[in-house]
Amino acid sequence: MLPGMDPKNMQKMMKQMGIKSNEIGSTKVTIELKDGGRLVVFEPQVVQIEMQGQKTFQVSGKVSEEQEAGEDDIKMVMESAGCSREEAINALRETKGDIAEAILRLKEQ
Repeated sequence: MLPGMDPKNMQKMMKQMGIKSNEIGSTKVTIELKDGGRLVVFEPQVVQIEMQGQKTFQVSGKVSEEQEAGEDDIKMVMESAGCSREEAINALRETKGDIAEAILRLKEQ
C-alpha cells in the first residue's frame, strides 16, 4: 500500500484501474517443486489479484520445505516393512525421510 493512502481509497483506485482483489480462505497451500520437493505454507493468507483477465496470487504464512522420498527409499521401506507403496510414502513423509524410523513405525502397526 502506498504511504498515507487509506484502504478505502486504495480499493477505489484499484477498481478504477480494473484490478480486483479477493482474499481466499484456505488452510494450507502446497507448491510442487521441479526437484521433487515441495513447499507447504501453513496458516496461509492468500490474496487473488485479477488484472486485465490475468489472475495472480499472493501467499504468505509459515513455510516448510519438504523433500519427496526417492524411488529407492520407497522400495526399501515397502520390502522391509511389507507394506503398500502409499503406506511407505506416508511413513517417509511423517518421518521426514528417515528410512529406519519409517520401517519401524510400519512394523509396529
